[in-house]
Amino acid sequence: METVELSNLEKQEEQLEIRKKTSKNLLWVGILSIIMLFAGLTSAYIVRQAEGQWLVFDLPNAFYLSTLFILLSSGGLIWANRSAKSDNFDGVKMGLMLTFVLGLAFSYFQFEGWSQLRAQDVFFAGKESNAAGSFMYVITGLHLAHLFAGFLSLIYTFAQSTQGKYNSDGKLGLELCSLYWHFLGLLWVYLFFFLLYIR
Repeated sequence: METVELSNLEKQEEQLEIRKKTSKNLLWVGILSIIMLFAGLTSAYIVRQAEGQWLVFDLPNAFYLSTLFILLSSGGLIWANRSAKSDNFDGVKMGLMLTFVLGLAFSYFQFEGWSQLRAQDVFFAGKESNAAGSFMYVITGLHLAHLFAGFLSLIYTFAQSTQGKYNSDGKLGLELCSLYWHFLGLLWVYLFFFLLYIR
């Protein structure tokens, strides 16, 4: 009887390990595709800039604040992961909520940044638009669209955390959510400095 139970336990652990590797590999494939998308966009930005008739304008102050908030938001997930390791279920939930709130703050300042761009007469399209402004809206808008997927992931992960799913025995979903969110934070930092210096 004990041998059968051990065998079943070993099978479950093996299946969990396979699931973990598969899930992380799939996420990395998704992340690489996003990297390729933004590498293509920033390359196109540089090529178009070299052609001339390129409007130079100040990066919105709101983007500086949004950068701060997305960097701080990663701290919530670090807290959540450390809490899961010590079976602190309340800490997991609080860390996820903190990340969500700071992510909303990032999003708010992104929209505020677009308002500041319009105040500088930088438009996405129309007679008064310029390729420089169009690229700014497309690059920042696409990043925000990918962040929306991050919000969905946070909501799902939080729902799972309320059932005590993440603990010292396993926190795969939390790790995947964290990996994606941290990636989005690093991606924004890259885009921010790219847009700040390549003008």
